[in-house]
Amino acid sequence: MSPYRYSISVDIGGTFTDFVVNDKEAGKAFTGKLPSTPENPALAVLEGIRQLIPKPDEIDFIVHGTTVGLNAFLERKGARVLLITTAGVSDYYTIARGNRNDLYTLHYRKPGRLLPRRDVHEVRERIKWDGSVDEPIHPEDFEPIIAKIKGENITAVAVCFLHAYAYPQHELQAREILVNALPDVSVTLSHLVAREWREYERASTAILNAYIAPRIERYLSSLQQEMNDIGTTGMLYVMQSSGGIMTADSARQQPIRTLLSGPVGGTIGGVALSTTINRPNLICIDMGGTSFDMSLVVNGQPSVSSSTLLEGLPLLTPIVDIHTIGAGGGSLAWLEAGGLRVGPQSAGANPGPACYARGGTEPTVTDAHLFLKRLGPRSLLSGRMILDEQAAAQAIHHVAVRLNLADVALAEGILSVINAKMADGIRTITVAQGINPRDFSLLAFGGAGPMHAVWLAEELGIDEVIIPYSPGTFSASGMLRTDLRHDLACNYYKLVRQASTQDLTDLFTRLVEEGRAALQAEGIPLEAMRFEFSSDMRYLGQEYSVNVRIQKEWDLSQTEQAFHDTYRTRYGHAIPGAPVEFVTLRVVALGEIKGKLTGFQVHQNGREALIDARQVYFSGRPYHTPVLRRDWIPIGENYSGPVIIEEDSATTVVPPTHTYRVDQFGQIVIKRKEFK
Repeated sequence: MSPYRYSISVDIGGTFTDFVVNDKEAGKAFTGKLPSTPENPALAVLEGIRQLIPKPDEIDFIVHGTTVGLNAFLERKGARVLLITTAGVSDYYTIARGNRNDLYTLHYRKPGRLLPRRDVHEVRERIKWDGSVDEPIHPEDFEPIIAKIKGENITAVAVCFLHAYAYPQHELQAREILVNALPDVSVTLSHLVAREWREYERASTAILNAYIAPRIERYLSSLQQEMNDIGTTGMLYVMQSSGGIMTADSARQQPIRTLLSGPVGGTIGGVALSTTINRPNLICIDMGGTSFDMSLVVNGQPSVSSSTLLEGLPLLTPIVDIHTIGAGGGSLAWLEAGGLRVGPQSAGANPGPACYARGGTEPTVTDAHLFLKRLGPRSLLSGRMILDEQAAAQAIHHVAVRLNLADVALAEGILSVINAKMADGIRTITVAQGINPRDFSLLAFGGAGPMHAVWLAEELGIDEVIIPYSPGTFSASGMLRTDLRHDLACNYYKLVRQASTQDLTDLFTRLVEEGRAALQAEGIPLEAMRFEFSSDMRYLGQEYSVNVRIQKEWDLSQTEQAFHDTYRTRYGHAIPGAPVEFVTLRVVALGEIKGKLTGFQVHQNGREALIDARQVYFSGRPYHTPVLRRDWIPIGENYSGPVIIEEDSATTVVPPTHTYRVDQFGQIVIKRKEFK
């Protein structure tokens, strides 16, 4: 019998840190939830391990979703970075692009850069587009740069040379020079984090990687050491923005891959659930204490992009398309020009909503739910956290009198404002992209998502709401449902009609060999590997491309038709017969992890589900509303609202206008009464 019994996933949110533990010996999974420790996120991780696992040395592996890198970027608390470029082109990062994404903003300003022009330095070197060396690298050019780094205590360097995405030898020489002289400085090479053309975008990606690298390196090294100190010897993995996982060592080398590692877990969980319950199209919403994350599952697959913009700065890295706004249970209600606003400011974990009794006095979304009795004083964490009803009522009343509103009207107004804000956010990833949300089911999770899901569905015209088992830890459970992942790419500019299957075979084979070597280095056996192929393609004369999946047979006519179909889906039209060209070939190398979570087991013990009843307000009226324990609701039968359904990680609210049932997989399915 293996000495390793447990695999764990950890999702650190702004308010709570969530745990899912897969007990392989018992054949079941269980969850945990602790308040986050923003001053040191690792403290909550370690405390959760101590509380949940009797023998930490029986942990096989831990998958960790971290926002350390993202927070360092958003708060502008990363390292000071120095950029080294090819002589003669050092202004491209400062100039950036000439395009203006928001045409109608009168006071438009370019996004702020992560480093000033004075920290951009040139060295003489030049490799031409065909790989020939026009100018060899000059080691003496690095001497004043090294002196500056030492004299000004610069801790991170990014190197971005022309054509290094295809011919990286000069960047590799630069790293050798820098590491020999500056062993304690973090060095990022552009071709290792973004092996694609466009110097500005590649430099932006390398700079952001260097900007967050020292902080990520310190955090993961410290967490690994502290885990070892409590007896945990299992492998530490980190969730990637692309939906796969990577080892902590890989994350330290390429922290750029971890920027959205927390929210992505929910999307991957949605992909797994989509297959299980036969719902190919899902709108996934994750509402926690601080933020509201939205993503799509289309035809059973997540929406993944090869590039994105983060606060206006381009990133060339595979990333699940997630739209985030500042809307959560801790979002503050406030007044502006005599009107009610909610968010994006948040009470966070400390002091938290007024009902947490930690010093908060302003009303929040959570306070509104408690005041309307949709939450009970013992609803959170199965009663382990007591909510202060009087403090919530005082906070609500203080704002209500300023607007000359009844307290109940203000509380429902707070929820209406935040619901409208979240519905608008969902429209940006659906209606604004030509997608009809009515063709989707709404999958709601996070600690607060199930309390708002029905109202969001009503705003968007969606017929079906699905609440997964343990919604408050759903993102964490998604991290245990994915695989090791490496994304590899190479540029290939060729018209489809001029390309050959031998070209594709040679290039894809090279990428597969790179991916296989990377997976083998991480202990993945050959039989546990699989590879997915795609290409960025465009019509001749276009600047930007769309990604098209490619079958292993490399049928060129089939690939060209797939491009037209993909283009039509994305933009609503296509131009069959127009010349099409390849731009970038991509391979995703996946390594299956043993002991992955397959799902929660639903246990029916025959106990009475009714645990309480209270007067709950809906549309200004109090309704006698039963409170049920989710684990004890019988499977399969339809029931009418209103009802409050409580469980360890979340509370689900079903209004009087809707019905609900628990399916055979343990999901709560909610529909409007006329749709039952």
